[in-house]
Amino acid sequence: MSCSGCHSACASVLTDGKDKMTKFDVSAVGFAVLDILGRPVTRIPEGGRADFIEEIRMTVAGTAAATGMDCAILGLKTQMVTTVGEDDMGDFLIAKMQRYGMDTGLVRRDGSVQISATILPVRPNGERPALHVPGTATTFTVAEADLDAALDARIIHLGGTGLLKSFDGEPSVAFLKRAKELGRTTTFDLIQANPDTVTLVKPLLPYIDYFVPSIDEAAEIAGLENPAEVARYFKAQGVRNVLLTLGGDGVYVDPEQGEPFTLPAHDIDVVDTTGCGDSFTAGIIVGLTKGWDLRQCARFASAVAAKVAMGLGSDGKLTSFDDTLEAMNSLPLKGQN
Repeated sequence: MSCSGCHSACASVLTDGKDKMTKFDVSAVGFAVLDILGRPVTRIPEGGRADFIEEIRMTVAGTAAATGMDCAILGLKTQMVTTVGEDDMGDFLIAKMQRYGMDTGLVRRDGSVQISATILPVRPNGERPALHVPGTATTFTVAEADLDAALDARIIHLGGTGLLKSFDGEPSVAFLKRAKELGRTTTFDLIQANPDTVTLVKPLLPYIDYFVPSIDEAAEIAGLENPAEVARYFKAQGVRNVLLTLGGDGVYVDPEQGEPFTLPAHDIDVVDTTGCGDSFTAGIIVGLTKGWDLRQCARFASAVAAKVAMGLGSDGKLTSFDDTLEAMNSLPLKGQN
Protein backbone atom coordinates (compact mmCIF):
# COMPACT_ATOMS: atom_id res chain seq x y z
CA MET A 1 0.00 0.00 0.00
CA SER A 2 2.94 2.38 0.39
CA CYS A 3 3.99 4.92 -2.22
CA SER A 4 7.08 7.05 -2.68
CA GLY A 5 6.98 10.14 -0.52
CA CYS A 6 7.64 10.99 3.08
CA HIS A 7 6.81 7.84 5.03
CA SER A 8 9.35 8.62 7.73
CA ALA A 9 7.82 12.03 8.37
CA CYS A 10 4.31 10.64 8.78
CA ALA A 11 5.30 7.62 10.83
CA SER A 12 7.68 9.43 13.17
CA VAL A 13 5.03 11.91 14.26
CA LEU A 14 2.86 9.03 15.45
CA THR A 15 5.56 6.95 17.09
CA ASP A 16 7.58 9.63 18.88
CA GLY A 17 6.49 11.05 22.21
CA LYS A 18 4.06 9.74 24.79
CA ASP A 19 0.96 8.93 22.74
CA LYS A 20 1.26 5.14 22.44
CA MET A 21 -1.34 4.27 25.08
CA THR A 22 -4.07 6.79 24.38
CA LYS A 23 -7.73 5.86 24.65
CA PHE A 24 -8.76 7.25 21.24
CA ASP A 25 -7.30 7.39 17.76
CA VAL A 26 -8.52 10.95 17.25
CA SER A 27 -10.01 13.71 19.35
CA ALA A 28 -12.07 16.14 17.21
CA VAL A 29 -12.16 19.47 19.01
CA GLY A 30 -14.11 22.61 18.20
CA PHE A 31 -16.77 23.56 15.69
CA ALA A 32 -19.90 21.41 15.50
CA VAL A 33 -23.00 22.50 13.62
CA LEU A 34 -26.32 21.03 12.54
CA ASP A 35 -26.72 21.36 8.78
CA ILE A 36 -30.16 21.38 7.17
CA LEU A 37 -29.62 20.82 3.45
CA GLY A 38 -31.91 20.72 0.44
CA ARG A 39 -31.19 20.00 -3.22
CA PRO A 40 -31.35 21.02 -5.97
CA VAL A 41 -32.25 24.65 -5.33
CA THR A 42 -32.23 27.00 -8.31
CA ARG A 43 -34.08 29.93 -6.76
CA ILE A 44 -35.87 31.15 -3.65
CA PRO A 45 -39.62 31.22 -4.47
CA GLU A 46 -41.27 34.62 -4.41
CA GLY A 47 -43.59 35.60 -1.57
CA GLY A 48 -45.08 32.59 0.19
CA ARG A 49 -44.85 30.25 -2.79
CA ALA A 50 -43.17 26.83 -2.73
CA ASP A 51 -40.87 24.90 -5.03
CA PHE A 52 -40.48 21.12 -4.93
CA ILE A 53 -36.99 19.64 -4.58
CA GLU A 54 -35.59 16.11 -4.50
CA GLU A 55 -33.97 15.77 -1.08
CA ILE A 56 -33.68 17.32 2.38
CA ARG A 57 -31.35 16.07 5.13
CA MET A 58 -30.14 17.04 8.60
CA THR A 59 -26.50 16.14 9.21
CA VAL A 60 -23.57 16.41 11.61
CA ALA A 61 -21.30 19.13 10.21
CA GLY A 62 -18.56 21.58 11.14
CA THR A 63 -14.80 21.71 10.77
CA ALA A 64 -14.35 19.51 13.84
CA ALA A 65 -17.54 17.46 13.96
CA ALA A 66 -17.71 16.50 10.28
CA THR A 67 -14.06 15.45 10.34
CA GLY A 68 -14.66 13.41 13.49
CA MET A 69 -17.79 11.81 12.04
CA ASP A 70 -15.98 10.78 8.87
CA CYS A 71 -13.08 9.39 10.92
CA ALA A 72 -15.60 7.26 12.83
CA ILE A 73 -17.25 6.06 9.61
CA LEU A 74 -13.79 5.06 8.37
CA GLY A 75 -13.16 2.96 11.46
CA LEU A 76 -11.23 5.17 13.88
CA LYS A 77 -11.99 5.31 17.59
CA THR A 78 -13.14 8.91 17.76
CA GLN A 79 -14.21 11.29 20.49
CA MET A 80 -15.96 14.63 20.00
CA VAL A 81 -15.10 17.65 22.14
CA THR A 82 -17.58 20.46 21.59
CA THR A 83 -20.63 22.27 22.96
CA VAL A 84 -24.22 21.99 21.71
CA GLY A 85 -27.48 23.55 22.82
CA GLU A 86 -29.98 22.13 25.27
CA ASP A 87 -32.52 22.12 22.44
CA ASP A 88 -34.04 19.45 20.22
CA MET A 89 -31.40 20.07 17.58
CA GLY A 90 -28.70 19.44 20.18
CA ASP A 91 -30.39 16.15 21.09
CA PHE A 92 -30.40 15.19 17.42
CA LEU A 93 -26.74 16.05 16.87
CA ILE A 94 -25.56 14.01 19.86
CA ALA A 95 -27.75 11.03 18.90
CA LYS A 96 -26.43 11.17 15.34
CA MET A 97 -22.80 11.29 16.52
CA GLN A 98 -23.42 8.29 18.74
CA ARG A 99 -25.03 6.40 15.88
CA TYR A 100 -21.80 6.81 13.93
CA GLY A 101 -19.86 5.41 16.89
CA MET A 102 -18.40 8.67 18.16
CA ASP A 103 -17.79 9.04 21.89
CA THR A 104 -19.76 12.08 23.10
CA GLY A 105 -18.64 12.08 26.74
CA LEU A 106 -17.02 15.50 26.23
CA VAL A 107 -19.91 17.08 24.34
CA ARG A 108 -21.15 19.71 26.77
CA ARG A 109 -24.60 21.35 26.75
CA ASP A 110 -25.32 25.09 26.95
CA GLY A 111 -28.84 26.35 27.44
CA SER A 112 -27.96 30.03 27.08
CA VAL A 113 -27.96 29.93 23.26
CA GLN A 114 -29.26 27.61 20.58
CA ILE A 115 -27.07 25.07 18.84
CA SER A 116 -24.98 26.25 15.89
CA ALA A 117 -27.07 25.57 12.80
CA THR A 118 -26.94 26.26 9.07
CA ILE A 119 -29.51 26.16 6.27
CA LEU A 120 -27.88 25.18 2.96
CA PRO A 121 -29.81 25.44 -0.32
CA VAL A 122 -27.56 23.34 -2.55
CA ARG A 123 -27.36 24.40 -6.18
CA PRO A 124 -27.41 21.86 -9.04
CA ASN A 125 -23.62 22.22 -9.47
CA GLY A 126 -22.99 21.36 -5.80
CA GLU A 127 -22.29 24.88 -4.57
CA ARG A 128 -24.08 25.91 -1.41
CA PRO A 129 -24.73 29.39 -0.07
CA ALA A 130 -25.35 29.36 3.67
CA LEU A 131 -27.63 30.92 6.28
CA HIS A 132 -25.92 30.42 9.64
CA VAL A 133 -26.64 30.88 13.36
CA PRO A 134 -23.32 30.88 15.31
CA GLY A 135 -24.97 29.69 18.53
CA THR A 136 -22.96 27.36 20.75
CA ALA A 137 -19.80 27.65 18.64
CA THR A 138 -19.30 31.01 20.32
CA THR A 139 -19.55 29.57 23.85
CA PHE A 140 -17.46 26.42 23.36
CA THR A 141 -14.29 26.01 25.37
CA VAL A 142 -12.38 23.12 26.91
CA ALA A 143 -12.80 23.27 30.66
CA GLU A 144 -9.70 22.62 32.78
CA ALA A 145 -11.41 19.52 34.18
CA ASP A 146 -11.82 18.14 30.64
CA LEU A 147 -8.33 18.95 29.36
CA ASP A 148 -6.60 15.63 30.03
CA ALA A 149 -9.50 13.65 28.58
CA ALA A 150 -9.70 15.91 25.51
CA LEU A 151 -6.03 15.23 24.79
CA ASP A 152 -6.30 11.46 25.31
CA ALA A 153 -5.91 10.59 21.62
CA ARG A 154 -3.08 9.86 19.20
CA ILE A 155 -4.21 12.68 16.93
CA ILE A 156 -5.72 15.97 18.10
CA HIS A 157 -7.75 17.74 15.43
CA LEU A 158 -8.70 21.36 16.09
CA GLY A 159 -11.28 22.75 13.70
CA GLY A 160 -13.20 26.00 13.47
CA THR A 161 -10.79 28.73 14.57
CA GLY A 162 -12.41 32.03 13.70
CA LEU A 163 -15.87 30.94 14.87
CA LEU A 164 -14.92 29.72 18.35
CA LYS A 165 -15.22 33.06 20.14
CA SER A 166 -14.57 31.72 23.66
CA PHE A 167 -11.81 29.28 22.65
CA ASP A 168 -9.98 31.26 19.97
CA GLY A 169 -6.78 33.02 20.93
CA GLU A 170 -4.82 32.06 24.04
CA PRO A 171 -7.03 29.07 25.03
CA SER A 172 -6.40 27.43 21.63
CA VAL A 173 -2.67 28.20 21.76
CA ALA A 174 -2.38 26.68 25.23
CA PHE A 175 -4.39 23.64 24.13
CA LEU A 176 -2.22 22.85 21.10
CA LYS A 177 0.96 23.60 23.03
CA ARG A 178 -0.08 21.07 25.66
CA ALA A 179 -0.91 18.55 22.93
CA LYS A 180 2.62 18.83 21.58
CA GLU A 181 4.11 18.57 25.07
CA LEU A 182 2.31 15.25 25.37
CA GLY A 183 3.71 14.08 22.03
CA ARG A 184 0.38 14.17 20.20
CA THR A 185 0.05 14.65 16.46
CA THR A 186 -1.95 17.79 15.65
CA THR A 187 -4.11 18.52 12.61
CA PHE A 188 -5.83 21.83 11.99
CA ASP A 189 -8.40 23.49 9.78
CA LEU A 190 -10.42 26.68 9.97
CA ILE A 191 -13.51 28.09 8.32
CA GLN A 192 -14.52 31.38 6.75
CA ALA A 193 -11.08 32.99 6.94
CA ASN A 194 -11.01 36.78 6.98
CA PRO A 195 -8.44 39.43 7.97
CA ASP A 196 -9.39 39.05 11.64
CA THR A 197 -8.61 35.34 11.50
CA VAL A 198 -4.95 36.00 10.78
CA THR A 199 -4.21 37.16 14.33
CA LEU A 200 -5.92 34.04 15.71
CA VAL A 201 -4.19 31.52 13.46
CA LYS A 202 -0.58 32.76 13.45
CA PRO A 203 0.20 31.90 17.11
CA LEU A 204 -1.10 28.35 16.51
CA LEU A 205 1.13 27.55 13.54
CA PRO A 206 4.26 26.36 15.42
CA TYR A 207 2.12 23.68 17.12
CA ILE A 208 0.49 22.29 13.95
CA ASP A 209 1.82 19.12 12.34
CA TYR A 210 -0.70 18.98 9.47
CA PHE A 211 -2.46 22.13 8.27
CA VAL A 212 -5.29 21.25 5.87
CA PRO A 213 -7.13 24.41 4.72
CA SER A 214 -8.66 25.23 1.38
CA ILE A 215 -6.48 27.34 -0.88
CA ASP A 216 -8.99 30.20 -0.57
CA GLU A 217 -8.77 30.27 3.23
CA ALA A 218 -5.00 29.81 3.29
CA ALA A 219 -4.45 32.50 0.65
CA GLU A 220 -6.58 34.93 2.66
CA ILE A 221 -4.34 34.47 5.68
CA ALA A 222 -1.02 34.43 3.82
CA GLY A 223 -1.84 37.33 1.52
CA LEU A 224 -0.62 35.23 -1.41
CA GLU A 225 -2.30 33.32 -4.23
CA ASN A 226 0.09 30.75 -5.69
CA PRO A 227 -0.26 27.42 -3.79
CA ALA A 228 3.49 26.85 -3.63
CA GLU A 229 4.06 30.32 -2.18
CA VAL A 230 1.16 29.92 0.25
CA ALA A 231 2.51 26.60 1.49
CA ARG A 232 6.02 27.99 1.93
CA TYR A 233 4.57 30.87 3.95
CA PHE A 234 2.97 28.53 6.46
CA LYS A 235 6.00 26.29 6.71
CA ALA A 236 8.12 29.36 7.46
CA GLN A 237 5.69 30.06 10.32
CA GLY A 238 6.35 26.64 11.85
CA VAL A 239 3.80 24.27 10.28
CA ARG A 240 5.41 20.90 9.58
CA ASN A 241 3.20 19.73 6.67
CA VAL A 242 0.87 21.89 4.55
CA LEU A 243 -1.93 20.36 2.47
CA LEU A 244 -3.95 22.86 0.43
CA THR A 245 -7.22 21.57 -1.01
CA LEU A 246 -7.82 23.05 -4.45
CA GLY A 247 -11.43 22.05 -5.04
CA GLY A 248 -11.84 20.44 -8.44
CA ASP A 249 -8.12 20.93 -9.09
CA GLY A 250 -7.07 18.43 -6.41
CA VAL A 251 -4.55 19.08 -3.64
CA TYR A 252 -1.12 20.69 -3.28
CA VAL A 253 1.09 19.11 -0.61
CA ASP A 254 4.29 20.54 0.85
CA PRO A 255 5.60 17.87 3.26
CA GLU A 256 8.05 18.21 6.10
CA GLN A 257 10.42 15.90 4.22
CA GLY A 258 10.62 15.45 0.48
CA GLU A 259 9.52 17.56 -2.45
CA PRO A 260 6.10 19.23 -2.81
CA PHE A 261 3.61 17.49 -5.07
CA THR A 262 0.14 17.90 -6.54
CA LEU A 263 -2.53 15.22 -6.89
CA PRO A 264 -5.60 15.55 -9.13
CA ALA A 265 -9.18 15.28 -7.90
CA HIS A 266 -11.39 12.37 -8.87
CA ASP A 267 -13.59 12.87 -11.92
CA ILE A 268 -17.08 12.42 -10.45
CA ASP A 269 -20.58 13.84 -10.74
CA VAL A 270 -20.69 16.31 -7.85
CA VAL A 271 -23.93 16.43 -5.88
CA ASP A 272 -22.89 18.64 -2.94
CA THR A 273 -19.53 20.08 -1.87
CA THR A 274 -20.56 20.49 1.79
CA GLY A 275 -17.95 18.97 4.07
CA CYS A 276 -15.51 17.99 1.33
CA GLY A 277 -12.60 19.76 2.99
CA ASP A 278 -13.53 18.31 6.39
CA SER A 279 -13.69 14.82 4.90
CA PHE A 280 -10.33 15.27 3.19
CA THR A 281 -8.81 16.01 6.61
CA ALA A 282 -10.45 12.85 7.95
CA GLY A 283 -8.79 10.87 5.18
CA ILE A 284 -5.40 12.30 6.10
CA ILE A 285 -5.95 11.39 9.75
CA VAL A 286 -6.92 7.83 8.84
CA GLY A 287 -3.82 7.46 6.67
CA LEU A 288 -1.58 8.75 9.44
CA THR A 289 -2.95 6.20 11.91
CA LYS A 290 -2.05 3.47 9.42
CA GLY A 291 1.50 4.73 8.98
CA TRP A 292 1.11 5.57 5.31
CA ASP A 293 3.40 8.07 3.61
CA LEU A 294 1.87 11.46 2.92
CA ARG A 295 1.29 10.83 -0.78
CA GLN A 296 -0.76 7.74 0.05
CA CYS A 297 -2.59 9.65 2.78
CA ALA A 298 -3.51 12.35 0.25
CA ARG A 299 -4.64 9.78 -2.32
CA PHE A 300 -6.96 8.20 0.21
CA ALA A 301 -8.18 11.59 1.44
CA SER A 302 -9.07 12.56 -2.13
CA ALA A 303 -11.21 9.43 -2.39
CA VAL A 304 -12.90 10.25 0.93
CA ALA A 305 -13.76 13.74 -0.35
CA ALA A 306 -15.05 12.28 -3.62
CA LYS A 307 -17.39 9.88 -1.78
CA VAL A 308 -18.72 12.79 0.27
CA ALA A 309 -19.23 15.00 -2.79
CA MET A 310 -21.29 12.26 -4.47
CA GLY A 311 -24.10 12.67 -1.90
CA LEU A 312 -25.84 15.29 0.20
CA GLY A 313 -24.22 16.46 3.44
CA SER A 314 -20.92 16.01 5.25
CA ASP A 315 -21.06 12.21 5.01
CA GLY A 316 -22.44 12.05 1.47
CA LYS A 317 -21.92 8.51 0.17
CA LEU A 318 -19.15 7.67 2.63
CA THR A 319 -19.85 4.24 4.15
CA SER A 320 -16.67 2.43 5.21
CA PHE A 321 -12.89 2.21 4.98
CA ASP A 322 -12.95 -0.74 2.58
CA ASP A 323 -15.44 0.91 0.22
CA THR A 324 -13.36 4.10 0.19
CA LEU A 325 -10.13 2.18 -0.42
CA GLU A 326 -11.78 0.52 -3.42
CA ALA A 327 -12.95 3.92 -4.66
CA MET A 328 -9.39 5.27 -4.37
CA ASN A 329 -8.22 2.61 -6.79
CA SER A 330 -11.21 2.65 -9.15
CA LEU A 331 -12.64 6.17 -9.44
CA PRO A 332 -11.22 8.00 -12.47
CA LEU A 333 -8.95 10.99 -11.95
CA LYS A 334 -9.32 14.29 -13.73
CA GLY A 335 -6.95 14.50 -16.66
CA GLN A 336 -6.77 10.74 -17.22
CA ASN A 337 -6.90 9.57 -20.83
